[in-house]
Amino acid sequence: MSRTRTTITGGVAVACVLAVLAVYLLSTVGHGGSATGSAQAAKAINTQAVLKATKWASVVKASYTSTSVVMSTTDIPNHKRDAYYAVPDAGVVVPTASTAHVMKDPTKAQSLSFTISTKPSYTSKVTDAPLGSIGLMISGAVLYNPYEGDGTTVAMSSNFSVTMSSGTKAWFVDRCSGHPTPNIGQYHYHAGSSCVKDQVDKKSGPSHLIGVALDGFPIYGPYDIKGKLVPVKSLDRCNGIKSATPEFPKGIYHYVLPNTTDATSSIRCFHGVVDASQMMAMPPMGGPLPDLAAAAAKLGITQTQLEDAFGKTMPPDLAKAAKALGITEAKLKAALGVPA
Repeated sequence: MSRTRTTITGGVAVACVLAVLAVYLLSTVGHGGSATGSAQAAKAINTQAVLKATKWASVVKASYTSTSVVMSTTDIPNHKRDAYYAVPDAGVVVPTASTAHVMKDPTKAQSLSFTISTKPSYTSKVTDAPLGSIGLMISGAVLYNPYEGDGTTVAMSSNFSVTMSSGTKAWFVDRCSGHPTPNIGQYHYHAGSSCVKDQVDKKSGPSHLIGVALDGFPIYGPYDIKGKLVPVKSLDRCNGIKSATPEFPKGIYHYVLPNTTDATSSIRCFHGVVDASQMMAMPPMGGPLPDLAAAAAKLGITQTQLEDAFGKTMPPDLAKAAKALGITEAKLKAALGVPA
């Protein structure tokens, strides 16, 4: 697909940097608030034996202790991917067919490692699932929450394609409910993937374990132990439910990825105690990430102070942030590399 390239200058450049900065800030700051789930607090349970017995993709390596497992992966899924993807144009966080271009599959091997509890602890206070990795699937690739970079657009319901000059369609989200980030090449899912479920489930019958969330609770497909669809309305706000599964016949709290294309398509929060240090920020979709550490150093402040000045306003209000820092907007833009 041939495209005319243009140089990004002035106000467009500012918009590009702000858009990508918004992705970073959204991925590191929770939405706040908590909720009490309807499920009863789960009794102490150990998932280690089940995780050891699970057939993980060859790219997944696991090392167990008495209370946790360190799972590392290259993030290359063990199923076919599309040859081409529709990816955002420079500076675009949430693309459409008119703000995207075709790219040969940019998926690259990653070096990801997660320390996950094998004795997960249910808590009534939930933790919002960030933009970025929230769980590991048996395919070797990671799971994201249902949203794109703005934190509100549902990936599955906003899917589109761009037609190449050859007539071939390149999709934003592939048939496996996943796609790679164009810059870093990190492949990830935004929903339950048939390419993953078909590795362990039969055409009829119950869903089997297809992954583990960062809080240690297992992830399943849409069917209960009797092979019936789990009603979405029976799930809590995190897409969780406590019930029997093939691997845990006595029952366990677990997450369900239903066959939906709305915000219930993936996990939106954790109902288990989760180590915040294991949450990895979503790689930028539409351009290089501003170097906040370098910008903070130029301003003589800490990165935390800079992030706090931006707050939760999306896209970031540079004038307001500059005022909070007691500097001019021009000085803040210069530190961030944004044209004045």
